[in-house]
Amino acid sequence: MRLLKRLFSSLANSARDLLPIVLVIAFFQLVVLQQPIPNLGTILIGSVLVLLGLTLFIEGLNLGLFPIGEGMAWDFARKGSLTWLLLFAFALGFGTTVAEPALIKIAQEAANVAAVGGMIENTAHAQEEYAQGLRYTVAISVGFAIVFGVVRIVKGWPVEYLIIGGYLGVVLMTAIAPKEIIGIAYDSGGVTTSTVTVPLVTALGVGLASSIKGRNPMTDGFGLIAFASLTPMIFVMGYGLLL
Repeated sequence: MRLLKRLFSSLANSARDLLPIVLVIAFFQLVVLQQPIPNLGTILIGSVLVLLGLTLFIEGLNLGLFPIGEGMAWDFARKGSLTWLLLFAFALGFGTTVAEPALIKIAQEAANVAAVGGMIENTAHAQEEYAQGLRYTVAISVGFAIVFGVVRIVKGWPVEYLIIGGYLGVVLMTAIAPKEIIGIAYDSGGVTTSTVTVPLVTALGVGLASSIKGRNPMTDGFGLIAFASLTPMIFVMGYGLLL
């Protein structure tokens, strides 16, 4: 009964969050373009499915992924082994990123464009190799980013100076990287902050900061996502230099 009540509450919150998007689309379609909405029945069915999917996804995060991430962070902190904690952090960053649907899609699209543009052979095998190389490069970079973020939490380093230094590295790599890879690199940084990576990485950071004496979950637990979106830009531009 409590779970059902919670689901209805989450459903109402999701509907409230989606309402501005619906109003914007309806306004421009009916008032600005003055055209009827095409396939209204199909769009309504799709909207209901989006609403249900978003609700179930959020509840899944709250019931499953967040507790797992925080619980494992607590367990590793109690175990007192930094080596195992860092290995877990790398595996978590790599595994969640390589499974990101947005990354898979952008890697496929980049491979297709690279083949059409003559950067690689216009064959299915060459495109698959290019896409896989891009995906694994981003996943490895996020793994290292999470490791670095965990070390920052353990050591208590201020996040702002590290972020500034990281973006200086992005600017430097932008100056020397092939122009064809720069846009892909910047987009790769964005797709890492998506549905799978963010919940687990955030839970890891908050759980770790909560379990270490002298750390504040609010000031020390967040910031891992910033590293996860920063390092792929550097790594992918390096990947472009190597190619």
